[in-house]
Amino acid sequence: MPDSRPKVVVTRKLPEQVETRMQELFDVTLNPDDTPMTSAQLAEALANADVLVPTLGDQIDAGLIARAGENLRLIANFGAGVDHIDVATARQRGIHVTNTPGVLAEDTADMTLALILAVPRRLVDGVKLIESGEWTGWAPTAMLGHRVFGKRLGIIGMGQIGQAVARRAAAFGLEIHYHNRKRLRPEVEEDLGATYWESLDQMLARMDVVSIHCPHTPGTYHLLSPRRLRLMKPTAYIVNTARGEIVDENALIRMLEAGELGGAGLDVFEHGHEINPRLAALPNVTLMPHMGSATIESRIEMGEKVIINIKTYADGHTPPDRVVPAML
Repeated sequence: MPDSRPKVVVTRKLPEQVETRMQELFDVTLNPDDTPMTSAQLAEALANADVLVPTLGDQIDAGLIARAGENLRLIANFGAGVDHIDVATARQRGIHVTNTPGVLAEDTADMTLALILAVPRRLVDGVKLIESGEWTGWAPTAMLGHRVFGKRLGIIGMGQIGQAVARRAAAFGLEIHYHNRKRLRPEVEEDLGATYWESLDQMLARMDVVSIHCPHTPGTYHLLSPRRLRLMKPTAYIVNTARGEIVDENALIRMLEAGELGGAGLDVFEHGHEINPRLAALPNVTLMPHMGSATIESRIEMGEKVIINIKTYADGHTPPDRVVPAML
């Protein structure tokens, strides 16, 4: 980079500590009002910056990257997932892409377990009943849900988050099962008490709760297709804190409406923040506004990783969190 203080453009507001440190180290343009950038604004940032710091809401596609300026050499993503960035095109242009891995596992696992408990036990229904003022007191058949203890949990994707979920769920008495591209080492399986299923279809047919923790890639788009959803028990629950595109949302809605699934706990949706009104109207779902990793601690740690990636690259070294094809 021609300047010792690289020109950095940040697309969304970040924690104050992170922005302050960026201002100390870089020639940084911040987004104080936190309004998402338009495509034209992103194109301008790519044309003029040395480093772009986007978030998952910014679609950095091949067309935008083609308009990047000659000085742009790093897209330092604020987040672990990079499915919103055309990494292949960036690499062709000689632009590095970095992310913030290893920060979100524990917080996302907490949210996942909260949904695993909330949906079968109807926790949100209970809150709504209290808030409505319609609760008239305890009754033997009121607000009946389903027991979690002893149920089978099937985890799709047994990386850091999947394993963190497994540890939490085991403490609540769930049996741990998983499907993954690669089987875990025997000692890890033993530590987690986890049973491996080579066939996703066979696992889905036998689980009481299915929790999704794989990345969104072309290979996992609609991984839970209509055919696969129909394999599940009519009493089973789906929990998704990964990416909405992994589940065929229309098929999921149809099955929930027809009583062909027990319910769903969703922190992510196929079309971002645009929630299908049919999904929102269902009584057997709990919907969260993509807050699985939304803790102060995780956001600060993510920002620190972004800063390290930028500073390392500005100093002429390979960023520690560079995204390479094997990671996708």
